[in-house]
Amino acid sequence: MSFQLRDFIETTEGLVFAVVDGAVEDGKVLCFLRYGPYGKLNTAAANALLRASYPCYLHHSARMDAVIHAVPVERIHRHHQPRERLLEILAHPTQDAIEGKLLRLLKLLMDGGLALDSFGVTGSLLLGCQTLDSDIDMVIYGRDNFFRALARVRELVKAGLLDELDAVAWRDTYERRGCELSFEEYLWHEGRKGNKGVIEGTKFDLALNVETSEDEPQSAWFKTGPALISGRVLDDARTFDYPARYPIDHPEIAEVLSFSHTYVGQAKTGETIEVAGNVETSGKGRKRIVVGSSREALGEFIRVLQRFQHQRVT
Repeated sequence: MSFQLRDFIETTEGLVFAVVDGAVEDGKVLCFLRYGPYGKLNTAAANALLRASYPCYLHHSARMDAVIHAVPVERIHRHHQPRERLLEILAHPTQDAIEGKLLRLLKLLMDGGLALDSFGVTGSLLLGCQTLDSDIDMVIYGRDNFFRALARVRELVKAGLLDELDAVAWRDTYERRGCELSFEEYLWHEGRKGNKGVIEGTKFDLALNVETSEDEPQSAWFKTGPALISGRVLDDARTFDYPARYPIDHPEIAEVLSFSHTYVGQAKTGETIEVAGNVETSGKGRKRIVVGSSREALGEFIRVLQRFQHQRVT
């Protein structure tokens, strides 16, 4: 089986994990537990559940120098794939309100020239467990397609066919996500990314998936401790990837990586960022700083070191 970022895998016990790395390591899929027997889990609850009841899904990764969630391939009961789930919704339309809004959003984006196979759906819609309060989490495959989708959203907002988040929606997003930035800082950074919007009162989020292959080279990294640094971003082409990548001009650290969705697209080429994270060193002595050791990235952040020069989202 081939696994991609934002696929979900379900175990024989009914645990649902989100795939975080396409490479199978020691016969296991690297992932993170998102849904347990009683619903959605945050990082602390997911870790506690696995330690207490399912230690077989904890794995020491030599490549990542960390204990992470991982599911042996033979224990996978069901593989939920974003593209296939979207095709299923298209083929079997229902009266579900969120699915209806998803399909109308899809049509608006495709009317801008994007092909159907550019899209998938993740989150609660991928599992079919959405409620009226659910957001729409859409996956866009390929960097070019992703940036075309962002441009299309801007066009649709300008035309009045989609809405921007209002102050209440931004506050809700901030409190649900949780991060080390103040709300004012969060709002400024998020408001200029263009990967969120509202359709008919429901929030949506666009996430990039750059499809990977197990044949791509994987190198080992070793943790060397926390740090607070600053540096100028040299290239923003991969800042919406997972992990988001920010090569920086710094005497020791070559690159910033973020495994937290909060800090994707956080800075642009030429901007100076302040980063709190954990330094890792490769076997060849190359250093990077990683943000997002947990989904909430407690104590870790990326922020642009400049006064707010653009109009804030309100």
